[in-house]
Amino acid sequence: MDTLQDIFRIALIGFGATAVMDVWLYLLRRMGVATQSFGLIGRWVGHLLRGQWAHQAISKADPIPGELALGWLTHYAVGAAFASLLAVAVSPDWMMRPTLLPALAVGMLTVAAPLLVMQPAMGAGIFASKTPSPLKSCIRSLVNHSVFGVGLYLTASLIAQVQF
Repeated sequence: MDTLQDIFRIALIGFGATAVMDVWLYLLRRMGVATQSFGLIGRWVGHLLRGQWAHQAISKADPIPGELALGWLTHYAVGAAFASLLAVAVSPDWMMRPTLLPALAVGMLTVAAPLLVMQPAMGAGIFASKTPSPLKSCIRSLVNHSVFGVGLYLTASLIAQVQF
C-alpha cells in the first residue's frame, strides 16, 4: 500500500462502507428506531479539539458551531481510517479481490471504538453501561458495525470491478 491510487481506493472503500451504514441507519429511523445524531459526535469532537475529552452527558454540553457538519465529516473520516485498517491487516491485495469474511470481521472489530472510547467519553459509560438498556445498545452497535463491514466488502467489490 504505497501508491496514491491505493490511498484513494481505501478512502473510497471507507466512504462507501460508511454510506452503506448510513442507509442502514436511515432505514432504522424510518422504522422508528432511535439513532444518535451526528451532531453529538461533532459536539464531542469540537470539545475534544478544545481539550475536553469526557463529558457527563454530551447532549448537555455546550453546542459547538457547525457541530452537525463536523460530526458528519468525522463519521466519514473514521470510516476511511477503518478501511485502511482492513487493507493493512489483511493485505492491500484484498482491495483487488475482496472477500466478505475479513471485511465483516474488521467491521465487527470497529465496534470497540464506540463501546470503549466514544460512549464513555460522551457520558454513556463503557459498553453503554450508563444507558437504560446497555445490552440492547451494545447489540445495536455491533449490528451497525457489522453492516459497515458488509459495506466494506460491497464497496471494495464494486471498485474492484471498475479497476481504476
